[in-house]
Amino acid sequence: MRDGVHLAADLYSASPEPAATALPVLLERTPYGRRTQRGSDQDRSDAPVPRPEDIARHFTEARYHVVRQDCRGRGDSEGTFVKYLGEGPDGADTIAWLRNQPWCDGRVVMTGVSYSAHVQAAAAAEGTEGLVAMFQDSGGLSCAYDAGMRMGGAFELKQVTWALRHAMQSPEAAADPVLSEALLRVDVTGWFGAMPWRPGCTPLRHLAAYEDFLLEQWRQDTFGEYYRTPALYGRGFYGRFPDAPSLHMGSWYDPYVRSTIENFTTLRELKSAPSYLVMGPWTHGHRCETYAGDVDFGPRATLDGNLAPSYLEFRRRWFDRALGREDKGSPETGDLPAVQYFLMGGGDGRRDAAGRMRHGGAWLTDTRWPPTSTAPVALYLNTDGALTLTPPIEAAASVTYDFDPRRPVPTMGGQVTSGEPVMSGGAYDQNAPDARVHGAREPYLPLDSRPDVISLTTPPLERDVVLAGPVSARLHISTTAPDTDFTVKVIDVHPPNPDYPNGFAMNVTDGIVRCRFHRSYEKPELLTPGEVYEIEVTAPDTANRFAAGHLIRLDISSSNFPRFDVNTNTGEPEAAARRTAVAANTVHMDAEHPSHLVVWLEGGADALA
Repeated sequence: MRDGVHLAADLYSASPEPAATALPVLLERTPYGRRTQRGSDQDRSDAPVPRPEDIARHFTEARYHVVRQDCRGRGDSEGTFVKYLGEGPDGADTIAWLRNQPWCDGRVVMTGVSYSAHVQAAAAAEGTEGLVAMFQDSGGLSCAYDAGMRMGGAFELKQVTWALRHAMQSPEAAADPVLSEALLRVDVTGWFGAMPWRPGCTPLRHLAAYEDFLLEQWRQDTFGEYYRTPALYGRGFYGRFPDAPSLHMGSWYDPYVRSTIENFTTLRELKSAPSYLVMGPWTHGHRCETYAGDVDFGPRATLDGNLAPSYLEFRRRWFDRALGREDKGSPETGDLPAVQYFLMGGGDGRRDAAGRMRHGGAWLTDTRWPPTSTAPVALYLNTDGALTLTPPIEAAASVTYDFDPRRPVPTMGGQVTSGEPVMSGGAYDQNAPDARVHGAREPYLPLDSRPDVISLTTPPLERDVVLAGPVSARLHISTTAPDTDFTVKVIDVHPPNPDYPNGFAMNVTDGIVRCRFHRSYEKPELLTPGEVYEIEVTAPDTANRFAAGHLIRLDISSSNFPRFDVNTNTGEPEAAARRTAVAANTVHMDAEHPSHLVVWLEGGADALA
């Protein structure tokens, strides 16, 4: 690298003398171990996870050289690992080195899942020459402040569980049995009940480098220079991205929905080279599974067997297409839709043999996102708990609840990854929290029974309603605190059946906003107690069919823990605050303050008329 640090890499080639044949190089940079077999490399639902050499062989037999590299400070690479921040220069230097090798024909294609997708965007944002195509699966940070590290100003606590897991796998732990044992014994669930943390008093206190970057992430609560780097802010550097084909794959229960879709839509608009979008119903990287959490989407949900025979074959076909190497006479080289997305819903709502609710779904295609058949629709909040197409007419109407940071609303699924053992992603019955849910308490009542949750619904739907696209809520709020949070969650309420006598309230998507950022994420501004503010809470895009007889439900509250850190209501930064205060939070729902949910529906407002 430019600073003299050496990064470990393996070259795979079909030839015993790679230099004899210059070919495109398929590059994957990873912090997970270049020789490690990983579940996110699952190729087919009916086959074991392939080994790195098996994956490489698939591509070397298709006339690619393959290079797998350990990121700085991980695996066998030198240097110190600092999450995200050095990946742009290291990626650019790696590609420059590859292009100087006699076995590289000057073209480098990048691929990878999760962090290995983030490093692609980081390298592209450096304006890297020779990067001729990217396959970004479940990652690629368009803006880490918006999704990945924070959402709406709140800190995503998956950063903690991710850091602890990878500290256990670090070179430092591998070289020090005492350190390794100390990390293995960390009671991370207990630590989540002991926030806030401070240096030397965190789950990562035994490994200073990891504790340092985690606490620095948490402290960086405003959108400043820390986030405006190529590695974290692709949005600010799209102009530097190569004009090269790109495929962006994600899933509705993945934390990088927003980045995946923004990367696709922006690059498709800015560049002449084609960009493609694939969105499944899965959790992070689980493209070969039919389920997410406690909900099953049916046999059509997997990538393998539906979009291609296997994940490897899907990628190989796309790389060949991107490099102009496909067989023009082959039936597999037909037009590739710009957008392929899984529309969740349409199942019978009964329990399957594995104990999951059958929600169903199907793959659809389109030329853009949101789909051409959809339009934004406003659903207005009413104090009687109704969501309606008609704005409120009351002169004064509102709902107030007390938000106690010491009793946050527990996270039940959603766009979560790397959260175990504290939280899990996916779709779950919001009527039925249980012992798996961090913070849930007996007698495990439905979340909407809590006094700090406002729940609003449409009437039972007369016909199927398809939601596909962005989701946001414009709320008129006031509070007794100098700062607080508001959360929204969109839910598909299945009616009761013999398997689910109370129905099944399936979380579809959710979001949060920290109110001190009501004007700007760059310059926080505390609230004046009692003053009414208009805020926007955005949730990741989604695609779901709400079947006839179902309800569209919106839950509003002020916490979603441990997915996000909890606002103390004191106005102090969460990473340093030691006190909490109970806030009386109000959502106004009257003619002057028409709080509403905005969803993109197939057929627009006529879908609910």
